Amino acid sequence: MKKVLIMPCLDIKEGRVVKGVQFVNLRDAGDPVECARIYCENGADELALLDITATVEKRKTTLDVVRRVAEVTTIPFTVGGGIASLADAEAVLAAGANRVSISSAAYRQPELIEQAAVKFGSEKVVVAIDADRNPALPSGYEVYINGGNTATGIDAVEWAKQAEARGAGIILPTSKACDGAKSGYDIPLIKGIKEAVKVPVIASGGAGKLEHFLDAATEGQADILLAASVFHFGEILIQDLKQYLQDNGVATV
Repeated sequence: MKKVLIMPCLDIKEGRVVKGVQFVNLRDAGDPVECARIYCENGADELALLDITATVEKRKTTLDVVRRVAEVTTIPFTVGGGIASLADAEAVLAAGANRVSISSAAYRQPELIEQAAVKFGSEKVVVAIDADRNPALPSGYEVYINGGNTATGIDAVEWAKQAEARGAGIILPTSKACDGAKSGYDIPLIKGIKEAVKVPVIASGGAGKLEHFLDAATEGQADILLAASVFHFGEILIQDLKQYLQDNGVATV
């Protein structure tokens, strides 16, 4: 039986952890360094840090925050937001990240995926896909870029396959409709991508209760379960989640 990993996500804006609903209506959730330290102590398996306004504001990831978080982080640490070139990716990795996550830049410059995979190794390259429902497309899901603000007309599952073919080591789909709504992960999106690729898939967007994580691991076949607000605001404790998953036949680390 495969083991699923638990991955809290720190969405960063102006140096603080924030969380919203459907990518808007953000509220403060704490200091990123303190959050990272607590998650490491409390049993998280992975950590994500996403500078959520970097791309829209046309700036680079805030490397100072990455460095400070890296100093207290004892688990694999993925950083995304504002990474638009090999040099950007190299700077983020040098600041202490274990992986880089690219989204809008990967869509605009698909060759960046290949270049990063060759230079750093596929295992360090995550391609994040923000998607929303569009019944006109084969999978029913459309890729969005620029922080989930701009529709592309491209099918999300097809794009995931292309990203894998170019060297992505992990695919991170986030459902715009489900993000922050706590109504459950978008299982058809996660499952559709998981069945189309061989690399690990991270479930993201919509966790609100323990059952949602179980659904993502079983029905969605996700390898890593990412969540933010339920962890940030103490609604679900990581150790309780792991016990629940184990009690329901899903192995954890």
